[in-house]
Amino acid sequence: MRHDAFVESIDDDRIVAAIRDAESLSRGEIRVHVAQHPVADPRSEAAAVFERLGMVKTAERNGVLIFVAPESRSIAVIGDRDVDARCGQAFWSAVVGGIRAEFQAGRFTEGIVAAVRAVGDELARHFPRRPGEVDRNELPDEVSRG
Repeated sequence: MRHDAFVESIDDDRIVAAIRDAESLSRGEIRVHVAQHPVADPRSEAAAVFERLGMVKTAERNGVLIFVAPESRSIAVIGDRDVDARCGQAFWSAVVGGIRAEFQAGRFTEGIVAAVRAVGDELARHFPRRPGEVDRNELPDEVSRG
C-alpha cells in the first residue's frame, strides 16, 4: 500500500485516544510510528526508530513501539529492556499477527487500536499504576512519522 493512502485511511485521533486509555492503566509508555519509506528489516528499523524517538530514556525502561511500514507491508512491535524481559517474543508476535489480520481486512485504524489495547493490557499486568502515585507521561502520544 502507498504510504499516503495508508496515512489518509488511519484515524490519528482514535489511535491517540487508545494510547492515552492504555497508558492510564499502567506506568508504561506506548508509541505508534508510521514509516514513510519501504523497509527491508522491520525489527532493525523499529529499533532505530525506538532509539531516535528517545524511548530508551523512560525511567522504568518500559516503552513499547508499534512500527508500521505500509509501503513494504512490514510491522514490528518491540519493547524496551524491562518490558521485553516480561513479555517476550511470543507476545510481540501475537500482537503483530493481530495487526496483520485487521490490515488484511482493510481495518487499519482498528488494527493499530487493537494492538495498543493489547500492549496496554500487558503493561498494566507487569507495570500497574501504584496507588497514590502520580504517573508522568514520559513520551508524546501522537503518531509519529518518518
